[in-house]
Amino acid sequence: MANSLKTYLDKRLKEESSFEKGNLAMTGPVITISREVGCNGIKFANKLAVRLNNQKMQSVWKVLSKEIFYESAKELHLAPEIVRQTFKKTDRYTFEQILKAFGDKRYKSETKIANTVREVVHGLAVDGFNIIVGRASHIIAQDIDNALHIRLTAPIDYRINTIVHNNNLSRIDAMEFIEKVEAERIAFRSALKESDLREDLFDITINRASFNDEQAVELILSAIKQKQILAKFKQKMEFF
Repeated sequence: MANSLKTYLDKRLKEESSFEKGNLAMTGPVITISREVGCNGIKFANKLAVRLNNQKMQSVWKVLSKEIFYESAKELHLAPEIVRQTFKKTDRYTFEQILKAFGDKRYKSETKIANTVREVVHGLAVDGFNIIVGRASHIIAQDIDNALHIRLTAPIDYRINTIVHNNNLSRIDAMEFIEKVEAERIAFRSALKESDLREDLFDITINRASFNDEQAVELILSAIKQKQILAKFKQKMEFF
């Protein structure tokens, strides 16, 4: 699975867009999912991808999240863990010092790492047929017309119960986990110079406690149809 994903990322990042370069209105389609901790964003994105791929379009939808760090690390010639830790507020300056100790050839500044991650996210959004979970993707891909930006929320009790179930934690540990991960996501946006979540950029916000997975997927499929982010691509398929 890891090798096939790496092959996919290499191919998708290197191949030229099927559309005219520079025309961001004619790139994508892309779906971004921002989520509160405990909303099962990755699992939900995978279910959405299955439904979208049942439409048999010109390419296969992929779900990407932590893979962003792997691809960015490859571009920077760094270990993925160093890239990931760069965006953690509590570790940032420590890793700056560690990286500097390796010398100028191996040292990459936080700004360089952040810019590379931004470029990777935007490149995958432009390339299309990707569902990007988190990574401030709804902000980075805001200039793409063929995009749907989703926010998943839920009451705190729902999210705590989800973390308890998924990770076999106590309620107290689950609450601490939620606080820790939310703080890391704020630090990530801050490193990208995007400290605000930018709620105004979301096309649709779904309360996970109000809709089960199947119902939520149906809502998103309806939003995709209403916003017509796949219209151009469906028309293109008619010629085959």
